[in-house]
Amino acid sequence: MKSFLIFIILMHLTIFPQKAAEREELKKFFDEYGHDGCFVLYDLNKDEYIKYNSKRCKEQFTPASTFKIFNSLVGLETGAVKDENEIIKWDSVKRSYESWNQDLDLKRAFKYSAVWFYQELARRIGYDRMKYYVTENHYGNEDIDGGIDKFWLQGDIKISPDEQIKFLKKLYLNEVKFSQRTIDIVKRIMIYDQNENYILRAKTGWAIRVEDQVGWFVGYVETHNNTHFFAANVKSDEPEDGFISRINITYNILRFLNIIK
Repeated sequence: MKSFLIFIILMHLTIFPQKAAEREELKKFFDEYGHDGCFVLYDLNKDEYIKYNSKRCKEQFTPASTFKIFNSLVGLETGAVKDENEIIKWDSVKRSYESWNQDLDLKRAFKYSAVWFYQELARRIGYDRMKYYVTENHYGNEDIDGGIDKFWLQGDIKISPDEQIKFLKKLYLNEVKFSQRTIDIVKRIMIYDQNENYILRAKTGWAIRVEDQVGWFVGYVETHNNTHFFAANVKSDEPEDGFISRINITYNILRFLNIIK
């Protein structure tokens, strides 16, 4: 009976493949800032994808600070940090962002995208435990070689925009292999923007330490009757410019598609 049900499911997926619409008109939002890139959006209710530059959406890139979502999950699950309010002492090394140069707890480190905090968190977690959770949750290519405190910045782990969506869907649906407590805390610290119409949970990222720099803005928007998942991926040789544009491009597309107002 079980084998028959699996057969029916596979036949359904073959006959009724998941819909993905290529939306070439979304290119104008990237052109406005002079960037190449791609965008993928998933509509949970309709079980449909909208994509711009679907070929690039399949390519794997360094996750950079978008990995802070996963790093937070592992840190909480393993007790490397007990909750979002536990403070890790600043190492007194002056860095380029003033918001980093202080003692931080998890929620503020996530908000400020403080690299040193998450490097310390990863060292506390250790290679074996990090590898276990990356493999168990099938995050990207599952390769964390390159140093426990820098593999997501310049090491071997890679993830595609399509895979970012897959991971975010599992997180939203509580299907990632972490406790509910851990998931709930990470969802709270992910809140990037909210009003009476929506809650947007997201994380930026910029792979500045690799030859082909790439910017990210990934997350999901919860409205009153639906949830949309998004991943914006931007190529730029100007980090400061790209840092702003990846967010603006995403918001402009979400407004264009009438997901947020």
